[in-house]
Amino acid sequence: MTTDESIPYLSEQHLSGLGITTREVVDSIESLIASAENRTAWSAPKAVILPEDGRYIMAALAATDDPPLLAVKTVVLNPRNPERGLPQINGLVTMLDSSTGLPVAILDGKWITAVRTAGLSATAAKHMARKDASIAAFIGCGVQAKSHLQAFSDLFPLKEIRLFGRGQSNIDRLCEDASKRSIPHVVCDSGEEAVRGADLVISSVTYSVNMVPFLDANWLKPGSFSAIVDLAVPWKKESFAALDQITIDDKEQEAVLPNKLVPLEFVTGDLSGLVLGQFAGRNQDSDRNAFIFRGHAMGDLALAALAFQRSSVRND
Repeated sequence: MTTDESIPYLSEQHLSGLGITTREVVDSIESLIASAENRTAWSAPKAVILPEDGRYIMAALAATDDPPLLAVKTVVLNPRNPERGLPQINGLVTMLDSSTGLPVAILDGKWITAVRTAGLSATAAKHMARKDASIAAFIGCGVQAKSHLQAFSDLFPLKEIRLFGRGQSNIDRLCEDASKRSIPHVVCDSGEEAVRGADLVISSVTYSVNMVPFLDANWLKPGSFSAIVDLAVPWKKESFAALDQITIDDKEQEAVLPNKLVPLEFVTGDLSGLVLGQFAGRNQDSDRNAFIFRGHAMGDLALAALAFQRSSVRND
């Protein structure tokens, strides 16, 4: 760890070139969850600021002793950024030595957020989805859809993807990504058309305070798994009663935050309990299961540590 004034910055381009696989991300998340159970890793509930102008400002903190690293991710989502020629979401991950407090590195927050979110979904899907899932529906076609397509095509024998989104350029890019993977794709006219009959549903609609829910869990196919990464804002919350099992990312975090993701009586457990085998991810093939989450600081730390270590090895 360094005491000089030169702190490495790992850009989005640099991070993308590290060749980190979905299975490596999942393994890293599961390893850190085990460390938390052994009291050698810790995380704090995320802090959120919601200005009245529609911005979403967030900070997340996690640390581990093996390796001795601490990660703080700060993110700003601003719906007016596209008018400025900027991505809606920007941020940074600052890493320190968790023992000395000395700075270690700064990482691009957009890449970490995209890949760790898909990694969290993939970790849940490993335990909750049917292994033969082959049709995936994407509600929202932006950055998260792109990272989830990569992760889910690594884990499942995808034969078709369905897309429903608002931005034509995002739809076109996701279609192009599917074509590169030789996966047939269908652009749908409604969320219902995309969801009905799908084995996997990835909901990643960009946050908006004025959004009217338009997705209904009653449309979900028996045996399906849904990764709901958009705070469940586009979903009719009462319809989640139709699901057989709902896992959230962190019960302790959810307990202290307002505006609950789902009614607590619908929740089976959290990602740590799932990974540690405290409950089964799927009880029978016909169950309709979902992972509904805000984002877990452990995921940010798991991916940031993996990326930092991979980068350090390459630079030696």
